[in-house]
Amino acid sequence: MLNKLFATQKRDTDAKSAELSLDPDNIPHHVAIIMDGNGRWAKRRDLPRSAGHKAGADTLKKIVSAAGEIGVKVLTVYAFSTENWKRPDEEVSYIMNLMYTYLEKNFLELKENNVCLQFIGDRSRLSDKLQRIFKKAEEDMAGNTGLILNVAVNYGGRMEITQAVQGIAREAAAGKIAVEDITEDLVGSYLYTAPENDVDLLIRPGADTRISNYLLWQAAYAEFWFTPLCWPDFTKETLIEAIASFQARERRFGGLK
Repeated sequence: MLNKLFATQKRDTDAKSAELSLDPDNIPHHVAIIMDGNGRWAKRRDLPRSAGHKAGADTLKKIVSAAGEIGVKVLTVYAFSTENWKRPDEEVSYIMNLMYTYLEKNFLELKENNVCLQFIGDRSRLSDKLQRIFKKAEEDMAGNTGLILNVAVNYGGRMEITQAVQGIAREAAAGKIAVEDITEDLVGSYLYTAPENDVDLLIRPGADTRISNYLLWQAAYAEFWFTPLCWPDFTKETLIEAIASFQARERRFGGLK
């Protein structure tokens, strides 16, 4: 018991030391995370995949708090993609129920911590029950001025851009927009994440090194950071490690320094 206590205290001390070593003037404004590896985490422990998703939800709660403490202003997490519907019905149902339960249990804490919660993606395929709780949470936290938390549910980057183009086309057909008015800024204003579009740091745990149709427009100049750690094993220390890597890079945006 004492060894475990000392190990925890040492870990907390190391984490604080690592956090203090970060440059407070160079914290990424917008961090995006692909919460990957829940199933693999469970499989390695001979647990059902549902246990991995539950552990992943617990990790999200910790990382939301950690991101706010470090100074991140916008955190966008990939919870369920448009392609995830291909998974077994039982798993999809569990994930949807988990999102509802997670929100019910953590609603007050998120609100008290001044989090501004937003859900991005196409909600039309979600249950009425889930849509209602999403809407209520957004409305109740709309006035919060702390961390902006975007949770991507039934989200796909190509779908997002397609829907943005459709919205602009409708306005153009109605004579409200001229062709010459269509700029990058205008397209960006039709995205789910507007006006906080540009991602500075995109993190993917779980060993895969691709972005899987996630924030294709927003990640145009993002720094990528990959780790073999599965999402349930992701900690504040891991987030600090990713941000330290970000701070060590030179961002030129196509220019020279």
